[in-house]
Amino acid sequence: MSAMSATPKKNLMLFSGRAHPELAEQVAKHLDVTITPQSAYSFANGEIFVRFEESVRGCDAFVLQSHSAPINDQIMEHLIMVDALKRASAKRITVVMPFWGYARQDKKHRGREPISARLIADMFLVAGADRIMTVDLHTAQIQGFFDGPVDHLFALPVLAEHIRRTYADHDICVVSPDSGRVRLAERWAETLGGTPLAFIHKTRDPMRPNEAVANRVVGDIDGRLCVVIDDMIDTGGTVAKAVEALLAQGASDVVVAATHGVLSGPATERLANCGAREVIFTDTLPIPEEKRFPAMTVLSIAPLLAEAIHQVFDDGSVTSLFDGNA
Repeated sequence: MSAMSATPKKNLMLFSGRAHPELAEQVAKHLDVTITPQSAYSFANGEIFVRFEESVRGCDAFVLQSHSAPINDQIMEHLIMVDALKRASAKRITVVMPFWGYARQDKKHRGREPISARLIADMFLVAGADRIMTVDLHTAQIQGFFDGPVDHLFALPVLAEHIRRTYADHDICVVSPDSGRVRLAERWAETLGGTPLAFIHKTRDPMRPNEAVANRVVGDIDGRLCVVIDDMIDTGGTVAKAVEALLAQGASDVVVAATHGVLSGPATERLANCGAREVIFTDTLPIPEEKRFPAMTVLSIAPLLAEAIHQVFDDGSVTSLFDGNA
C-alpha cells in the first residue's frame, strides 16, 4: 500500500476574547464544551498578545468576542486570535461577534467619509476568517461586506417571548423608533400575534452624532402598551425622547426592547428616568452592575448563539432557528 488513508474527524473548539467571558462561559455550557485555554495579555504600550495552550490543528474554530468598550482593543484582540488560529492550521475559523463593531458606519452620508463596517469585514477576511456569525446587524446589507458566509442571527424570538410572557394581558402596539425600522416592527407585530404598528417620525443632524429629535408619533397608540424596538441603544437620547413622545400622546405605558446595550455616557440615567416601565436588552454586550437599574432586564443570548454554532458545526440549517425567515 503506497498511501495512507484516514477518516477525518470534526472537532469543535470554542475560543473567547477577554471582552465578555461570562457570555462565552454560558455558550460553552450550552454546547457542553470547555473554552480552549489561552494566554492573553497587553504589553505596557497597549499591544495585545494571544497564544493558545492546546493544539488547534484541523479544528473547527469558533472565536467569540463582543466588540464592547474599549472597542478598538476588543476588535484588535479578536483579529489577533483569528490570525493565531490561521497560523496554527485551524481547518475553519468562524468569527462570532454578537455585536458588529462600527456597524453604524455602513454608508457614506457625505463626501470624504469612511465605510468602516466594510473595513471591519475586510480585516477579518485578511486575518483568516472563513465565516462570520453576528446578531442583529444595524443594517442587513452589511452581510454583503464579507466575502464569505455570514450567519445573521435575530434576537427577536428571545425578546418577543419575554414580552409575550410578561405582558400577555395588555393591549400592545409595536413602535418603530424611526421609519427605517418599520420592516422589523412588522416582524415583531407578526410574532406577537398581529398587534398594531406605529412609528416615530424623527430628524437627525449628520453633523451631530448620537442626537435625534423625536417629532411626532404616526399610528394609533391611545391607551396601548407601546413596545419600542431597536437594534442598539448607545447614549439613550433617541429612546428617551421616543418614550416621552409616546406617553405624551396617549400611550398607557412604554416598554423598550433592544438587542445591544452599548450604554455610553449618560445612557443609564436617561433610561432610568425616561418613564419606561421596563427596558430590555440581551447580553450580546457586557452590561456591568453600575450601568443597571431596577427597571432593566437583561436576557441571555447564549442559547441562541450555542444552537447556531451547533448547526454550523453539524452542517445544519441556521435559518431553521427562525422558522425559515432568517
